[in-house]
Amino acid sequence: MLSEVDALLRGTGRFRTGSGQVPWAMLGLLLFAGGMAYGGCMGSFAGRPLQVIYSAVKVPLLVCVTTAICIPSFFVINSLLGLRADFADACRGVFSSQATMAVTLFAQAPLVLFAYFSTDGYRFAVLVNGAYFAIATAAAQITLNRHYSVLMTRNPSHGIARTAWVVLYVFVAIQCAWVMRPYIGDPSLEVRFFRENAWSNAYVRVAETLWAFLSGRG
Repeated sequence: MLSEVDALLRGTGRFRTGSGQVPWAMLGLLLFAGGMAYGGCMGSFAGRPLQVIYSAVKVPLLVCVTTAICIPSFFVINSLLGLRADFADACRGVFSSQATMAVTLFAQAPLVLFAYFSTDGYRFAVLVNGAYFAIATAAAQITLNRHYSVLMTRNPSHGIARTAWVVLYVFVAIQCAWVMRPYIGDPSLEVRFFRENAWSNAYVRVAETLWAFLSGRG
């Protein structure tokens, strides 16, 4: 397993762009294993076992649901740009980047536990996890760039497709993350898989909060 992780992070072996059949099973295994391990640690803030289980399930589920929503549009974009022949390699890059994010999160899981042992502040826990997700996202982008640097030598239009994927994925992921909250688990609230009003619109809520602040009501 460690050799597979090393090959994924370095972009070598069967994880190299254009190296033949895409290792879907291994990419899925790394995504679920890393995501569940980090999610479990993430949900352990208040020491509630049910929240640990929920969070362990929701972190990889967030990635999978977001990807499932985005892939059809991504396929259409690639087809319109005349890149359909390279779609498998594009997906290799996308899924490799997501597996990289999960592996990076897994590597930071002990740091999350250390942070939890160091404080009982919920806002601090949110900040810490936000920082670790940012680091994991940056690592994922490095992997995605490595794959797309090869694809863009074949056809520069892949640069447009890559940008479209990032924008589309971020847009959908924000709403999916909002729906699937909580992940850490506020100690003042009961443990639930979905928080009350989970199916509200994240962008509307942000706009309402911003408007209340600007109008002096926040």
